[in-house]
Amino acid sequence: MSRLHIHDENHAVSRIGWLRAAVLGANDGIVSTASLIVGVAAASADRPAIIVAGVAGLVAGAMSMAAGEYVSVSSQSDTERADLARETAELRDQPELERHELAGIYEKRGLDPALALQVADQLTAHDALAAHARDELGISEFTTAHPIQAAITSAATFAVGAGLPLALASLMPQDWVIASVSSGSLVFLAVLGALGAQVGGAPVGRATLRVVFWGGLSLALTAGIGHLFGAVA
Repeated sequence: MSRLHIHDENHAVSRIGWLRAAVLGANDGIVSTASLIVGVAAASADRPAIIVAGVAGLVAGAMSMAAGEYVSVSSQSDTERADLARETAELRDQPELERHELAGIYEKRGLDPALALQVADQLTAHDALAAHARDELGISEFTTAHPIQAAITSAATFAVGAGLPLALASLMPQDWVIASVSSGSLVFLAVLGALGAQVGGAPVGRATLRVVFWGGLSLALTAGIGHLFGAVA
């Protein structure tokens, strides 16, 4: 007798919600705070001004990330709830039409009409709303919006990311602030890109190059602006 072996599977899509918020928050924390520090330092500001700018950038950025993620994901959550409420009403008022609509979805995926209708009937009997949410609306447990989780994750990871260049600016001699913060931040970004790609199951090299390129561009632009304003002053 053959035996069916059940094995655990760990798909990256199950982590997409918190992973997106975490990577975005940490990346933005490093890039924005490092760029702010480098820009202020390039304008020939003294260490207290550089540190104050970095701390202000950390606090303001973390709160901005939290608010932005909460509002954005809340809007998605509101849309999902409205769609589910509409679908619930349609299942109550016109079940036969919804039955054939679900079967039509399975036909488009390759099932013959009879089998598609049979599958639609069985899934409807099990949990009609879940079947329509998943296959008609594209809402599943992996994509459902979680506003508070996204807000907290973004704020916390932004603060951690911003703390790295801020620590370098605090520890290094003032003459080395620009070089140390710039090079250190690029290393941090490379590590973050590699870790995010590995956790998400994406190509590591491409993800690393992407974050380092944009981080380096941001640092170069803010350093240039800092030098320009410093020269004018």
